[in-house]
Amino acid sequence: MIADMVAEDAQFVIATHSPILLAYPGARIVSFDELPVRVVEYSELEGVRLVREFLAAPERYLHRILGKD
Repeated sequence: MIADMVAEDAQFVIATHSPILLAYPGARIVSFDELPVRVVEYSELEGVRLVREFLAAPERYLHRILGKD
């Protein structure tokens, strides 16, 4: 649905932490984490880094969460 509307020159402002939505092709990602507000690359996002690390080694994160260090 978003792609159809973008094809008609629609624009969206979407506030999210979802790595899936942030990966939308052509998305302009604006970070409000620090001042000044700035445009950032997908790969710079802390949430993206954390999801990648978790998916690469979920057991490491689960051990910490479950207190099994």
